[in-house]
Amino acid sequence: MFKQPQVARIFGRSPIRPLQKHMEKVVQCVSTLVPFFEAVIANDEQGVEKLQLEISNLENEADDLKKEIRMNLPKSFLLPVSRSELLDVLLTQDKVANQAKDVAGLIRGRHMRIPPQIAPDVLTFVKRCVDATQQAQKTVKELDELVETGFRGQEIAVVESMLKKLDLIEKDTDHMQVKIRTELHKIELDMPPIDAMFLYKVMESIGDLGDHAQRVGSRLQLMLAR
Repeated sequence: MFKQPQVARIFGRSPIRPLQKHMEKVVQCVSTLVPFFEAVIANDEQGVEKLQLEISNLENEADDLKKEIRMNLPKSFLLPVSRSELLDVLLTQDKVANQAKDVAGLIRGRHMRIPPQIAPDVLTFVKRCVDATQQAQKTVKELDELVETGFRGQEIAVVESMLKKLDLIEKDTDHMQVKIRTELHKIELDMPPIDAMFLYKVMESIGDLGDHAQRVGSRLQLMLAR
């Protein structure tokens, strides 16, 4: 019978791949917000319902992966990262998916509509927040190489370049959010006050997607700075 080599038994399975798999599911969840908002803008109620359920299911799958990783993550392993550092990245990733689920749930639950005056900017805003999440995923994908090099060498420069791009994307989302708030302020008197209030809340929540994605990068940056 084949016996696992002693070295393999000592190292066990690397926890990096499950973390990357979780981020893949997070990106799937957040990316679904684009067709969801397209359906909202088109007043496609069936599409809104279908895509909101899809986002919710993807978030639940990400949550299941998170729980599995937390339960099976060794208390110690021979890697240049600690268990607490990996858990910090995992929990920050999870907040991105949670935020996407909350946004979609709020819009569907209140049967919200996006005023046509701001609809194009809102869709661009959502897409840029998806860009931030995808850029965060690229940095997480580099963890394998970082671990293999012991967080030294040229790979650090590659990841730092990715993190700088992530910061720039997040700043773009901040500027877009300010622009939409300004435009919304111009038309809010023509809307039922409660609708305007919740629309401001949705815009803030969309912006939080970019913030959470940027924080995934910040966790990795802390690892690089050790």
